[in-house]
Amino acid sequence: MAPHAEIDSGSTNGDGPINNGQARSSAAAAGNLFTVSSPNVVYTDSTIESKYTYRTTSVTAGADGRYTATPKETLYDFKTERAVPKTGLMLVGWGGNNGSTVTAGIIANRRGLTWDTREGPRSANYYGSIVMGSTLKLGSDAATNRDVNIPFHDVLPMVHPNDLVLGGWDISGLDLAASMDRAAVLEPTLKQMVRKEMAEMRPLPSIYYPDFIAANQEDRADNVLPGSKAEWAHVEKLRADIRDFKATNGLDKVIVLWTANTERFADIIEGVNDTADNLLASIKNGHEEVAPSTVFAVASILENAPFINGSPQNTFVPGAIALAERHNAFIGGDDFKSGQTKMKSALVDFLINAGIRLTSIASYNHLGNNDGKNLSSQRQFRSKEISKSNVVDDMVEANTVLYKPGEKPDHTVVIKYMPAVGDNKRALDEYYAEIFLGGHQTISLFNVCEDSLLASPLIIDLVLIGEMMTRIQWRSSGEGEFKSFHSVLSVLSYMLKAPLTPPGTPVVNALAKQRAALTNIFRACIGLEPESDMTLEHKLF
Repeated sequence: MAPHAEIDSGSTNGDGPINNGQARSSAAAAGNLFTVSSPNVVYTDSTIESKYTYRTTSVTAGADGRYTATPKETLYDFKTERAVPKTGLMLVGWGGNNGSTVTAGIIANRRGLTWDTREGPRSANYYGSIVMGSTLKLGSDAATNRDVNIPFHDVLPMVHPNDLVLGGWDISGLDLAASMDRAAVLEPTLKQMVRKEMAEMRPLPSIYYPDFIAANQEDRADNVLPGSKAEWAHVEKLRADIRDFKATNGLDKVIVLWTANTERFADIIEGVNDTADNLLASIKNGHEEVAPSTVFAVASILENAPFINGSPQNTFVPGAIALAERHNAFIGGDDFKSGQTKMKSALVDFLINAGIRLTSIASYNHLGNNDGKNLSSQRQFRSKEISKSNVVDDMVEANTVLYKPGEKPDHTVVIKYMPAVGDNKRALDEYYAEIFLGGHQTISLFNVCEDSLLASPLIIDLVLIGEMMTRIQWRSSGEGEFKSFHSVLSVLSYMLKAPLTPPGTPVVNALAKQRAALTNIFRACIGLEPESDMTLEHKLF
């Protein structure tokens, strides 16, 4: 069986009609929808080069408690490669719910499939993806002053998900068609349309360290490499897998993404995983506190393949981050922000910015898929609890009117394994807040989150944006050589519950700020100012 899959964009085997709106390749998607007419932007055959003035405000505190705010301007040069590379995506946990769902979804979009459901026909789409399903404001129409919005995917020349070559690893040896059936996520009619292709895909053997995931996963582990704890042979085998996948498919780049089981947190131990050298030595010595996901991260870093962690564990121990910095390799994580937590980060941001003092947040989850089964183990649940509980911290700390230093709302997260609900997670949240003159406001939400159908578009976003960041370089204007962004891709934060940031830098969880950062970095690459909602053109008549 083939360990990868590539299907021509727009092809069909007769199982469904072509949907021309979806079945397009990156060549079409990266067309010249617009150009920027500015002395600060230069287009060459290979690059887009821009000069960008970054405006910030520096604040100093005086002895009297008063602040002095000083506007600052820094001129940067950006250079973006225009050539869209042939890109492969290797998923760790390819045979899981997310892996099988995103694979089926890409196949359906490549072929423009339409299928019947109880509610009528449905067509393949990329709804839920910020890159493929959202727009941003380019500017205002010169004649009418009305906003001109363009697809996010067309701002820069980006990989189209239809063109991704798929592969990966799994501790379960089922082919992707059988994995798709086991996941019980997709409509039967859609499954039949993609079954032939999916049955030809089989994951590569993965590594399995039983101490890091729940014991109830043991019966799935029939496709594993020898060895039950970290060893250097595992790193070398994973590196070889990445190289072989890249060579076999004629790829320019490979992105590796962890969508496997949630692991327990690894202990941070001096001399074990605190530095790059100590981490490498610990793997070679078979130390039991090195997680499988960290081994995958190390292998990817050494192959210069960007590695993204979609689960909540602390894959990126200090030694892993240091190793990525040493090799100028890109990493990003942690934990997909799909349903309940995305709602929470948006709602809490709204309430606190509205001057409403949240005093408690109670979140309950009933989950019936294999992720829920794994999380029924306390040590794995603790990883998820941490990632779901910290998403309000930066918003609370930003409002010193409502909260004293160190003060935060009570926040409880509960996850219960309920097999009957399958992949359709039930998320129940209660927000309790203080309002004017001692009053209270209670907001209760009931949210049915189809987990894998929400997470799969995030996988696509993380891969497409992660790849794009490998083609962007910058420098202080006129000073020295161009350089890449920091190894830790904090720009991916919009898709992640517990965003990884470069050491010593703040974490931003507020959804609007995360979206603005992503949007405005892309705008800087084409020499455009940040989006403004002042709309002075409509007010100053």
